[in-house]
Amino acid sequence: MEWETVIGLEIHAQLRTKSKIFSGAATEYGAEPNTQACAVDLAFPGVLPVLNEEVVRMAIKFGLGVSAEISPKSVFARKNYFYPDLPKGYQISQFELPIVGKGHIEVQLEDGTFKRINITRAHLEEDAGKSLHEDFHGLSGIDLNRAGTPLLEIVSEPDMRSAKEAVAYLKAIHSLVRYLEICDGNMQEGSFRCDANVSVRRKSDSKLGTRCELKNINSFRYVERAINYEVERQISVIEAGGTISQETRLYDPDKNETRTMRSKEEANDYRYFPDPDLLPLVVTNSMILAVQDDMPELPGQKRERFMTQYALTAYDADLLVTSRALAMYFETVVKESKAQPKLTANWIMGDLSGALNKANLDITESPVATTQLAKLLQRIEDNTISGKIAKTVFEAMWNNEGDVDEIIDKQGLKQVTDSGAIESLVAKIIADNPEQVADYRSGKDKLFGFFVGQAMKASGGKLNPQQLNQLLKEKLAG
Repeated sequence: MEWETVIGLEIHAQLRTKSKIFSGAATEYGAEPNTQACAVDLAFPGVLPVLNEEVVRMAIKFGLGVSAEISPKSVFARKNYFYPDLPKGYQISQFELPIVGKGHIEVQLEDGTFKRINITRAHLEEDAGKSLHEDFHGLSGIDLNRAGTPLLEIVSEPDMRSAKEAVAYLKAIHSLVRYLEICDGNMQEGSFRCDANVSVRRKSDSKLGTRCELKNINSFRYVERAINYEVERQISVIEAGGTISQETRLYDPDKNETRTMRSKEEANDYRYFPDPDLLPLVVTNSMILAVQDDMPELPGQKRERFMTQYALTAYDADLLVTSRALAMYFETVVKESKAQPKLTANWIMGDLSGALNKANLDITESPVATTQLAKLLQRIEDNTISGKIAKTVFEAMWNNEGDVDEIIDKQGLKQVTDSGAIESLVAKIIADNPEQVADYRSGKDKLFGFFVGQAMKASGGKLNPQQLNQLLKEKLAG
């Protein structure tokens, strides 16, 4: 193609602290409007901000997770702008000296290859309040509960060249902050959201094009759709002889379009200056080492271990390490069942994930406990039931109809392994289908599946597949 897309993301991750970044007010989501904003959050005269130590620990944890430089000294600044839900008239953020410097993360693309996305910085700041429009006619309501909630803003280099690459990066960061347990990643509640800086240039150009910022997008699907729309819009404008204005745009998912919100400000528009109420933040080596000792196994490390220890494919391992809870569920089932890891992975990523998605549940909310799924896999491996019958048992387990063995006994689902009974049924199937037998013996090998299907249908799917296949091959050979 003649055009190249250039994308950088600014991700805002709300940190999972019980209190706000500069006050003791609660951060619980869903409280009644304006019940969790204290005098510090509202910038009453005479109040002073006090930095939450846990926020610093979480920022360091993220920095270690992306192999970043941790600044020994960082500074909080006031970012001045007016917004109805910003009661101070400024936002406490970090500008020239952020706590986390340059880092990187490896992301897996659709074709299975990996790409390094560089991270420019990650800095701490406080969130603003929230303007509410839907419950008011001709008016806007202001909820200041969110004001002062700690944010980690993660700024990437403009290293992404397609919407799909941007989503892969966004998912990788989403997975990482959840593994580190510094952010719950709930995009619906706004605790993980991003701004996308998008520009286009002709492939022959080395200079970056004029970028537009797509503001506050809170779903993976919308990020992809918004970027793709914006790329097409910019190319159309340029090819029609126009120019792109640097601006902030909003994405409308109902119309699948972006529209102008405001002209894009530069740093000098915010009149940044060091906050006089906050001392510089000093991070010592002992603080970093203490956080290092608390680091979990990260998604990339776990992916490699799953491929080595359990002989899983890169595809299966990548799906299983999407969340820390899912990976833990998998390892627990493998340990409890002693089943083949591949069989375990297939069931977790197939039937279980399908049922969870349909019920809109997370793996932590699964009605099927690890002990139950482990026992189901044991019954498949010891030939008590077939894989097909196991799906019936799983459905009954999901609906809380009893234990695995109880369901098998109650519904009469035990697999038929008596060779005499299977041989008798095979003889009947062959006798009842002489034309198909003749065709099979004349070289139409695909008819073998027909005989298997007839036998399984006659037995209610209870025949042992290996025994059935062996006996059918012997009898059909004549």
